[in-house]
Amino acid sequence: MLALCATAFSPALSFENSGANASQVEEPGVTTEPEAATEPEAATEPDAATEPGVTAERILFGQSAAFSGPARELGRNMNLGIEAAFQEANRRGGVHGRLLELITLDDAYEPEAAIANTRKLIEEEGVFALIGAVGTPTSRSAVPITAEAGVPYIAPFTGAIFLRDNTDTGVINLRASYFQETEEIVDRLSRDLGITRIGVMYQNDSFGRVGYRGVRRALERRQLDPVAIGVYPRNTTAIKAGLLDLQQGKPDAVVVIGAYQPVATLIAWARHVGFNPVFATISFVGSNALAGELGPDGRGVLVSQVVPFPAAGNIAIAVQYRRALSAHAPGTTPGFVSFEGYLAGKLTITALEGCGPNVRRSCLTESLNRAGTIDLGGLRLEFGEGDNQGSDAVFLTVIGQDGRYHPIRTLRDVMP
Repeated sequence: MLALCATAFSPALSFENSGANASQVEEPGVTTEPEAATEPEAATEPDAATEPGVTAERILFGQSAAFSGPARELGRNMNLGIEAAFQEANRRGGVHGRLLELITLDDAYEPEAAIANTRKLIEEEGVFALIGAVGTPTSRSAVPITAEAGVPYIAPFTGAIFLRDNTDTGVINLRASYFQETEEIVDRLSRDLGITRIGVMYQNDSFGRVGYRGVRRALERRQLDPVAIGVYPRNTTAIKAGLLDLQQGKPDAVVVIGAYQPVATLIAWARHVGFNPVFATISFVGSNALAGELGPDGRGVLVSQVVPFPAAGNIAIAVQYRRALSAHAPGTTPGFVSFEGYLAGKLTITALEGCGPNVRRSCLTESLNRAGTIDLGGLRLEFGEGDNQGSDAVFLTVIGQDGRYHPIRTLRDVMP
């Protein structure tokens, strides 16, 4: 796993857009006479033209993600990044002469819709693979379907552990896990600032509980327990009861596991009532959407990231990303989420190129495992047997007075 060869961040980042192989299928009811014994034919590779979603001209992908509701910016920006990478490849003639196409469906970050969308993409649209799903509860619902159908599930926007524990499900993860993100946050709070009174606020579903478990693990490693716990329902901003629970425990820092709207609502209300612990959250929040929602209330909020700074000038992949994003969606401001989408697209292209012209679903993982270390222009990924996660890298950032994200070497530099 791991590895990010880039070592430096860019100065700052502004807001982002707030604003059974088919060749083997027999026809039913048709019987054939057994043929006379002949010389056995030499084994051949399956014809790629029979692979679902693959023709001589194109490879078709599907994405079910949130394009409406409180998490819509996450789906929209993942899609922007993936399309930027695919269109960049298509302008060069595609992958082995095939253009890359993407169908998107809105699941509004709801598991039931993710199930329906996944079935539609596989059974009706006949996609080759799914890419860029958003969320833990949606992925938990979709992956059993993709695994049963033998459809790759590439680079979901989640650090859920269950997508990493079982590597036989066709899941290919790009990013670090939520356990790694929460460990980094707790480590920096305790080591840099000596904070031991840490509370947790989390979305009451499988995503929130994974993040909560991550915080608990990190605290237990330091013989600590959370001093306060609050919860709120998914896809709502009903945070007031959770805020009251947090206040009871008088924490010096609160780790919030949620999407940008409820997280921003919590922090804004906390500021309003004079409750001002250090607030920290993880990458799923949607960094630039969070900064946009918070405005001046965002100063000092910590966010862990799993990709380098999108505006970095010294990392080749970041430069390529900004160029591709500008070509695909002129005027769009770069951001962490669309950068992750772009990296998901580049990872997919790299795996397809490794498959050769006779692309098959089964070759994607084999291609990545054979590659050893994959260098995506300064971002290094490693896959292997029993390891379906390319990067372990986590970076802590803070929203500054200018409303932009800044890298942190030590929290003592940014906290009073």
